[in-house]
Amino acid sequence: MNTAPVRSIRAEGDVVITLDQTRLPFEEHWLTLAGEADCDRAIRTMQVRGAPLIGAVGAYGLAFALRQDASDTGLVAACARLELARPTAVNLHWALERVRSHVAPLPTGNRAQAAWAEAQRLCDDDVACNRAIGEHLLSVLPRASVAGRPLQILTHCNAGRLATVAYGTALAPIYLLHERGIAVHVWVDETRPRNQGASLTAWELAERGIAHTVIADNAGGLLMMRGDVDAVIVGCDRVTRNGDVVNKVGTYLKALAAHAHGVPFFVACPISTIDMRLADGLQVPIEDRDGRELSHVTGIDAQGRQHTVDIMPGAQRVANPAFDITPAALVTALVTERGACRASAGSLANLAAA
Repeated sequence: MNTAPVRSIRAEGDVVITLDQTRLPFEEHWLTLAGEADCDRAIRTMQVRGAPLIGAVGAYGLAFALRQDASDTGLVAACARLELARPTAVNLHWALERVRSHVAPLPTGNRAQAAWAEAQRLCDDDVACNRAIGEHLLSVLPRASVAGRPLQILTHCNAGRLATVAYGTALAPIYLLHERGIAVHVWVDETRPRNQGASLTAWELAERGIAHTVIADNAGGLLMMRGDVDAVIVGCDRVTRNGDVVNKVGTYLKALAAHAHGVPFFVACPISTIDMRLADGLQVPIEDRDGRELSHVTGIDAQGRQHTVDIMPGAQRVANPAFDITPAALVTALVTERGACRASAGSLANLAAA
């Protein structure tokens, strides 16, 4: 069994190589990012997505920008430009600030190289962070409730290795269980409108030979009612000071169903995703995306040809918020690289002070 972590991004010489997630699962195409504009475009168009991976690409984007203008003005301007690429996930701001603060004291002639090295360290740290989250999740996950039955995990969107540098956050414990030969089965929400579950999470799990079943987004509640789900694990794009969780739209409904049926609801949460600047989830800017994501669907026909089709008659008015807010009270635990904690202001304050 191949147990080595598979990286979704790597530096090769003076460029960065990463998977184009808009072409999965039908085509595995590696993008070459050779400048700030490439990184910015990849983030905006969701060729790369997932909060930690967005942060990593943003960090490399800043290093590229400093090759063109390493002055104080150039550094500040590049951070401001790149941060606008995606407004909701706080990891982009965190990664840019990490690189900026590292290079700001340096002579301008050293900044670009130092920023590149810091972006590489950030990627290495992400791998270690995600594996640690996976280990801590293993310590809090319930055992299968029926003897001999695989542990049944329901997840939402894609918080696997495609959304990070390696392992993923919500999928990290699943990879670790699989590595250790412990039976696990994953219920994979399709995650409309972009189908990151059906297109990306299912692709990842199939790639590693992990048992899984794709379900409609609205089937999760029924599965929990029937006792077919032992735990829900999701990732997050931002966690506010009071423990509210901002994540892919549909997360809130899963949390409500889990609460109603006594199913533990865990949030895999890198500390870099916690935003102590904001008091609660209502203060987070929720990204509204193009309505075509909802009104159009892309797939392949029997001959393997890709098509995008309109699934709505006529010109319909479409609202497409990309994220929702899960109140802290519905979260069983936030699981960070330092361990699990309550989703509360006091717990997060202690974590931030550690």
